[in-house]
Amino acid sequence: MTAQDSATPPSAIAVRSGNSGSGSSGTLLALLGVGMFSLTFPATVWALDGLGPWSATACRAVLGTLIAAGFLTARRARLPDRRHLVPLAVVAAGVVVGFPLLTTLALRSSTTSHAAAVVGLLPVTTAAYAAVRAGTRHSKAFWGAALTGAAVVVAFAVQQSGGRPGTGDLYLFAALLICAAGYAEGGMLARELPGWQVIGWALVLSLPLTLAGAAVALAVEPVHLTGRATAGLLWLGVSQFVGLWVWYRAMALTGVARAGQLQLAQPLLTLVWSVTLLGERLAPAAPLAAVAVLVCIAVTQRAGSPTRSDRRPRPAGSANLDLDVSRSSR
Repeated sequence: MTAQDSATPPSAIAVRSGNSGSGSSGTLLALLGVGMFSLTFPATVWALDGLGPWSATACRAVLGTLIAAGFLTARRARLPDRRHLVPLAVVAAGVVVGFPLLTTLALRSSTTSHAAAVVGLLPVTTAAYAAVRAGTRHSKAFWGAALTGAAVVVAFAVQQSGGRPGTGDLYLFAALLICAAGYAEGGMLARELPGWQVIGWALVLSLPLTLAGAAVALAVEPVHLTGRATAGLLWLGVSQFVGLWVWYRAMALTGVARAGQLQLAQPLLTLVWSVTLLGERLAPAAPLAAVAVLVCIAVTQRAGSPTRSDRRPRPAGSANLDLDVSRSSR
């Protein structure tokens, strides 16, 4: 996104996104973003081939920060205002530290196909957080589909864990909650800052923590870098910044609704990668659970636009928050 884009009102961007050329470019970028996100779990498994979970999480964040800092410097981005610091801290806690760490810990005991099915509920979880955060109301069809999807995921996790959720499931459910907060706050902040600056400054803000964490983790956890581990870590570092940058740009060009529909394929793509790249054997329930969750999310997408509750004021700067976050996932 250019400096001119960042100064353009959201309504003007929405008008521009209707152009056929912009729509085609946005669709291609959305597909690229979905493809990058779908490789996150397989790349994490590769990184764990030579690194511990804390080392992998901290090192991917440091690599992503180096890339982000380079772009921020090259584009001469202005420092964020003080009022942006708290939302940026939530974004950093959710998508820079919390979600990567919790899912990495989960993948020590869960397969990528299992994790993909559980985390497929992230768009609905994000929408629920946004409803509480911004005081919005969704239709009964939306919440019916959302609760059905949640029930499918819980049933799948319990069935796969022999009657009760395992440790990996607890990590994944916690990851859903904290990432939902990061996405919702990031979606609200993206109305004031370009999306690449939101994730860029969140990475920079978390650098003292991630750099110290990397130093400690590398000293404590065993390190045996293999070709797979190096490739996985590099991919995670690049996608930590570039993936979200591409995704935000796609939403600006083609519209959040169209981009969100494309992202519904992400869990299924992850299942494909788990078989082709990791050689996993899918449990029969995994693709069924993933498809069921996708159907539920598709219903939420078509259940109508949310409205603001009369009992809660909308926070300043939260225009179009519901449209942004209810269809976004990593």
